Amino acid sequence: MSSTDVLVIGGGPGGYTAAIRSAQRDRDVTLVERDGVGGTCLNHGCIPSKALLTASNLVTELESASQMGIYAEPFVDVGEMVEWKDDVVERLTGGVESLCEANGVTVREGTARFAGDHAVEIVSEDGTVDELEFETAIVATGSRPMSVPGFSFDDDPILNSREALALEAAPRSLAVVGAGYIGMELSTVFAKLGTDVTVVEMEGDILPGYESDLSRPVQKRAESLGVDFQFGQVATEWSRADDGSVILQTEDTDGNEQETVAEQVLVAIGRQPVTETLNLEPIGIEPDESGFLETDDQMRTTRDHVFAVGDVAGEPMLAHKAAAEGLVAAEVVSGGDAELNEAAIPTAVFTDPEIATVGLTEAEARAVGHSPVVGEFPFDASGRALTLSETEGFVRVVAEEDAGRLLGAQIVGPDASELIGELGLAVETGLTLENVAGTVHMHPTLSEAVMEACENALDQAIHTLNR
Repeated sequence: MSSTDVLVIGGGPGGYTAAIRSAQRDRDVTLVERDGVGGTCLNHGCIPSKALLTASNLVTELESASQMGIYAEPFVDVGEMVEWKDDVVERLTGGVESLCEANGVTVREGTARFAGDHAVEIVSEDGTVDELEFETAIVATGSRPMSVPGFSFDDDPILNSREALALEAAPRSLAVVGAGYIGMELSTVFAKLGTDVTVVEMEGDILPGYESDLSRPVQKRAESLGVDFQFGQVATEWSRADDGSVILQTEDTDGNEQETVAEQVLVAIGRQPVTETLNLEPIGIEPDESGFLETDDQMRTTRDHVFAVGDVAGEPMLAHKAAAEGLVAAEVVSGGDAELNEAAIPTAVFTDPEIATVGLTEAEARAVGHSPVVGEFPFDASGRALTLSETEGFVRVVAEEDAGRLLGAQIVGPDASELIGELGLAVETGLTLENVAGTVHMHPTLSEAVMEACENALDQAIHTLNR
């Protein structure tokens, strides 16, 4: 039986990061991945979806450039677009494999399942079973799309996010079940490629969990692209029409039924952790009621020598959160002392416009005992946003009223996912409004909006009215 110091199960952002860092700490590391190194994020999620978002955004930018005196009628070959997306994915996954090899990580293909306290069986695709002993294990098996009862992904017209990203042609019409971040990002892609999109959401708003003033510009933009929203509706069943299209049956809380006809149906109601492949019984670990593996601040499970990182370890299901947890676990299993500051983990929705947040909202800050002060700066007062013709949205900062320490921030607007980094650093390091406002920002840039929002919270903004 072969052996390793550190066994990492799953090669997504949390897994491969933990494997590489553990190897850098002079541990003998084996990474077991059953699908493809890079995990869902690189292969079927974050990267391919952002590639298609970039491409579809370019289409609408060209179509709307007439206000700048530029006239264009782009022709879109979705098949070639998907080939370009696949090239991007292949380049990144190949890079991760090379980095694993260069750092001395042994990569094994197959499914790892626990066979004892310090042993796993690795089942290859052809059914071959090998045993491997380990000192410490880091579980990073990720998550998979959740399904709706009666809507099997095995049925041709029913798509999950992975299948939607692999389509070689944009459907004429698409019904999207779920208005969370996955549903809204993919709705945006297909609407910009000319698909007639209908979004069905059981809640009363898009992007549940985000403040309404953040989600409102996204919904407004989606509606301008022709997306139709049906709120308060639950998908109950589907059937085929005579012409081959899909009839989606929905129902509201009063039992009133409604039909939506589309070429295909995308189910995007969320994701659930993958643990059933692990055979957890021999290791004595049980998932919680939501299916996650509970961990402490150092990513250790209920067994001291078994760690869990990424989607399988709980919300939020974000690649950068997984990578950060992977680094913490790697340091701890290598004898170091590390833990994750969850307050500084940013979130982002890559819609049009983008949404990004970090830390506490004003309401959350009050709920935990702070007396917050809030500052905002609208993008329609930003010279750079005007030159980009992207003036929807704002930057908002939340800070302690007395000390001025940054507690959180929310952004909706152009490049929100990039701008949140500065504010994440401020929250992580305990910077104040004065620290950020006193830092000279390049002009003209979108990042000036961050500085101006902090100045607004201090009642000394120059380019917007103070609160």
